[in-house]
Amino acid sequence: MLSFLQVFGKSFRIIHFSFSDSMQNTTLPTAANHYLADHITLIHQSFERLLGYPLVAAYIDEEDLAEQLFHASFVLLSHDATADEPLFNYGNAKALELFELNWEELLCLPSRLSAEPSKQEERDKTLSLVAKNGFIQNYQGVRISKTGKRFQIRNAIIWNLTTEDGLYQGQACCFADWNFL
Repeated sequence: MLSFLQVFGKSFRIIHFSFSDSMQNTTLPTAANHYLADHITLIHQSFERLLGYPLVAAYIDEEDLAEQLFHASFVLLSHDATADEPLFNYGNAKALELFELNWEELLCLPSRLSAEPSKQEERDKTLSLVAKNGFIQNYQGVRISKTGKRFQIRNAIIWNLTTEDGLYQGQACCFADWNFL
């Protein structure tokens, strides 16, 4: 089944999947899929390796960590590294709320479209700097929601996602400081 989605004035094709363990990121994080604990482990371990401290200090196991991060009071997003046009592959509940997207909309959205067209070159330079240096802190920029609401993010951390053996998997971002413009 194929359908289309209008986001930020552009049409995107939505592919409907039959879900399997190998495609766990295609379903909204819930207890049934362990809140995508494998992907969250990648996000969390990459963050801690690069910054020297964890995103969440206390958790019981990887599923608990994933549940805490999905329901966190800060925004957490990631995009993949497999395409010329990276797509979001994770957003916690706060990210979905702020960007006014549902899970399916997020997963088919090129991450560059989270920034206004006039700000995309600046965003690309920032992500190139992250790719080179591993992470940046105190990033600020203007983003837009699906309905066109503009907001400024401040004090964001952006970091590379890598496996323990250094295989690049994409990038992630977290921030708790934003205001609508």
